[in-house]
Amino acid sequence: MIVVPNTAPASRGVRRPGEPALARGSERYPVDGGSLAVFRIRGGDTLRVVDVEGGQVAEVVGFVDGRGDPGLFGARAGQPAHGLQTMLAEPRRGSRLRERLAPYELAVEGARAIPLFAEGSRAGSVAELTASGDGLCVVAAAGEPMPVAGGMPPTDLVVYVERADPARAERETPELPAPLADPDQDFRVARATAQAYPVRAGQWIQIIDVAGRQCTDFQAFSTAHLDRGIERCLDVTTTRSLMARSSPQPGLAAKYYDVDFQPLVEIVQDTCARHDAFALACNPAYYEEAGYFGHANCSDNFNGQLDAYGVTARRGWMSMNFFYNTEFDDAHQLMLDEPWSRPGDYVLLRALTDLVCVSSACPDDIDPANGWNPTDIHVRVYDADLEARRSIAYRPRPDAEARMTKQTGFHGQTSQLTRDYVEHEGYWLPNSYPQHGAIAEYWACREKAAIIDLSALCKFEVMGPDAEALLQHTLTRNVRRVGVRQVAYSAMCWPDGGMIDDGTLFRLADNNFRWICGIEYCGEWLREQAEVGGFEVRIKSSRAQLHNVSVQGPAARDILREIVWTRPDQADMDELGLFRFAIARLGHERGRPMIVSRTGYTGELGYEVFCHPDDADEIWQAIRAAGAPHGLRPMGMEALDMLRIEAGLIAAGHEFCDRTDPYEAGIGFAVALKKNAEDFIGRAALEARRDRPRQRLVGLTLDGEEAAAHGDGVYIGRQQIGVVTSGTRSPTLARSIALARVAAEHAGPDTRVEVGKLDGQQKRLTATVVAMPHYDPERRRLKA
Repeated sequence: MIVVPNTAPASRGVRRPGEPALARGSERYPVDGGSLAVFRIRGGDTLRVVDVEGGQVAEVVGFVDGRGDPGLFGARAGQPAHGLQTMLAEPRRGSRLRERLAPYELAVEGARAIPLFAEGSRAGSVAELTASGDGLCVVAAAGEPMPVAGGMPPTDLVVYVERADPARAERETPELPAPLADPDQDFRVARATAQAYPVRAGQWIQIIDVAGRQCTDFQAFSTAHLDRGIERCLDVTTTRSLMARSSPQPGLAAKYYDVDFQPLVEIVQDTCARHDAFALACNPAYYEEAGYFGHANCSDNFNGQLDAYGVTARRGWMSMNFFYNTEFDDAHQLMLDEPWSRPGDYVLLRALTDLVCVSSACPDDIDPANGWNPTDIHVRVYDADLEARRSIAYRPRPDAEARMTKQTGFHGQTSQLTRDYVEHEGYWLPNSYPQHGAIAEYWACREKAAIIDLSALCKFEVMGPDAEALLQHTLTRNVRRVGVRQVAYSAMCWPDGGMIDDGTLFRLADNNFRWICGIEYCGEWLREQAEVGGFEVRIKSSRAQLHNVSVQGPAARDILREIVWTRPDQADMDELGLFRFAIARLGHERGRPMIVSRTGYTGELGYEVFCHPDDADEIWQAIRAAGAPHGLRPMGMEALDMLRIEAGLIAAGHEFCDRTDPYEAGIGFAVALKKNAEDFIGRAALEARRDRPRQRLVGLTLDGEEAAAHGDGVYIGRQQIGVVTSGTRSPTLARSIALARVAAEHAGPDTRVEVGKLDGQQKRLTATVVAMPHYDPERRRLKA
């Protein structure tokens, strides 16, 4: 092993959708903290293992013919793979990892590993290995669960493989994703062809883009209808109408219907999330009108395959066009461009009745529909006993590998109460609970108490002798004034003053902090600034180790008082002040560890409870049991959005973006220009912009009942002077309200404006500028 500077293959940038971001002959395999990656290796190939966040031990295990062989990378003996064995032995995590290894039939017990990196390795450290022969490689990012009070969580590795023979690698078909189970059917649809196949009710259909940027049309018929001579295929117009989406996605809006409103299939997993449900499958007329007579097309290919099932031929077939990238522009013209799909991207469907299905590998090579190069599609059909979680692809950066949506530690409890979830930063969060509904959930929070799963929040451990100095340099708040067990709300800005994100900073010890925010990029930004400034600090992602619920409402303190135990040196529930936290346990001194902070996002008295995901079930149940006599209800994101708008609390992508500074976003109080004599990123720009703001965030009250929506223009006469950032119907105020960013000249209270609907001119809602927040302007309830 050779430890070298960070010379991982340079990215060429994502210039085209679906195009490989790496140099020729290079491949990338991400390894999540506490997980593993498996891939094939050949003699002469070079591995570069990158410790992304620093301090993460890696174990590299080579296998030849299914048996461990550290000599595959030149090591004669290696060391026992303790980290890998420990992970596989854990009940919860181990079962998932064993499933991932099962298709390769590896003798993992007793395998020996080559360890890479030490606990003190710096972020971006790279270790290099060269393979002496052909085999399989397992790379594990081993680590123990992080204590809730902070520490060193297992974090990500990235493995780059530089092939010794790039030309051979390019000639070979990209390796397909591992089967989800033993397939009942497993076949390739060659480029420019189609294949029909039967599927039984309950079976699963996985449609895979083999090489990337390849469209595939899909159509399905009820077998029972065909047997009676009735042709009722998947109808995209009916599907769009019922699902209220351009194309279905995993979740409530997942089903595909025929013209009789009968569901045929539902989508359960999707790694691309960019498909077409408007245009027909390509057909003879399309190519004839373009001057390409006799061109192969999906409609004719469908006809040839469906003839054996007695289906009448059609000139052009309606279909679900997976991986086809279309949209309508502002002039309502249908546009198309290259697909976003990458090699191995797939959709997973579940058959809701016995079906005859047909899938194509689109032959279109006269426009960007298939990246100008039609390739193959692969189809697998699995038996009904497959267990597949609903998930969609999440990429924290455009060039990142896809990550499938995860469930929070509280999902086992919330899923018993709702199926209505929304995806947020790679996690499923409850949107509403149907036994109550968003309005009842809202009132529970305002009058009694509510519990909300907010585990998707990103968390970063910032540790080391320069932790305070780095945060002082990167946040707008005066971090040096934040004491141990205190919380500070702050913004993180670009040099020009635009906001990267907002969040809360927890000080766990003199040199230990936790930054909790909305986007994963914050951690990357902190590591970049630490490297540039030479700060001696470690920034480690801890979201996978820390999940959290928020308990909000007038009864929140009474509920938590019954179940939270704290040591004498920590504040109890009656002593815990606003923006303070305590390290606590559930029930007694040997109970589940957790942190309780007096923070929230509703404008009410409230707390957040942080714990390890393995403890989430027990903590949820304890809070629900203690809260039952107080009227506690579970609450989803729909009600939370109503509450935060009333309370004047901002949200990324609504009240701010990277072109909005904290003053324009309404959080100028989080910029410590007077109290903070030290420089911080964006300070000079903010000093210049503070006294000459271009825009201000204001409240609006609308005269009528109709609600304003994000993106609606705000007008005075013909002039647009701002934009609505968030809008809702306020149950408490019994009227429609909004937050809006308007020109500073028109931000004064009582200014009369109009909110433009439709094109902004044809329909207007009259409104008045008011001070924020709309609800409890003195924030007495929050401070109770």
